[in-house]
Amino acid sequence: MPSINHDDRTISFKIVYCGTPLSGKTSNLQQIHAKLDPTGRSDLVSLSTAQDRTLFFDFLAVEADALPGYKTSFHLYTVPGQITYNATLQLVLRQADGVVFVADSQMDRQRDNLQSLQSLEANLRMNGSALERLPIVIQYNKRDLPNAAPVEYLEYLFNNRPTPFLSFESDARTGRNVLATLNAISQAVLHQFRLRTAPPDSNGTPKEMRTQELAAA
Repeated sequence: MPSINHDDRTISFKIVYCGTPLSGKTSNLQQIHAKLDPTGRSDLVSLSTAQDRTLFFDFLAVEADALPGYKTSFHLYTVPGQITYNATLQLVLRQADGVVFVADSQMDRQRDNLQSLQSLEANLRMNGSALERLPIVIQYNKRDLPNAAPVEYLEYLFNNRPTPFLSFESDARTGRNVLATLNAISQAVLHQFRLRTAPPDSNGTPKEMRTQELAAA
């Protein structure tokens, strides 16, 4: 759930970048930090090991004029992909408003990707949530590498569902589609928030419920 302060007229959303170790989660935040105007984002906070892997989390706040009358910010987090830090993943996922799943496109990393996605699903359940209840964007990273698996194969592995998630091909090291991914998940988070906070219709039914009923019809 977003954090809303009516006195200060501010609202902040939490977006978590998840994925297997070295899939490119931190590279995404580094590129976002480098490409955005410094007046509209915070410093990037990273806690890493000597091997340059995320130990606890990365954090970056991005401001946007998204909701009239409120100063809106998106708090971007990454979490370590190592199973040994599963408790950290569960903690950072708590009250997340949206998730970017960063998949390593290299053919020999697909088992790791699947384990990471399963871990994400399990931790969301433990937090009382689910993939189907959150805005999700999948990023197929490292598309520039020669051993990258075909996108069709990756879609079959990770996005074979009745309503597929929005997905992007990416190379986070160069910044390709990094901002497109951020824009997509931000718009999805805002859309869900507007549905939840929309006033009831003439029958007294919340707009979100009406939308879900129509989708199920």
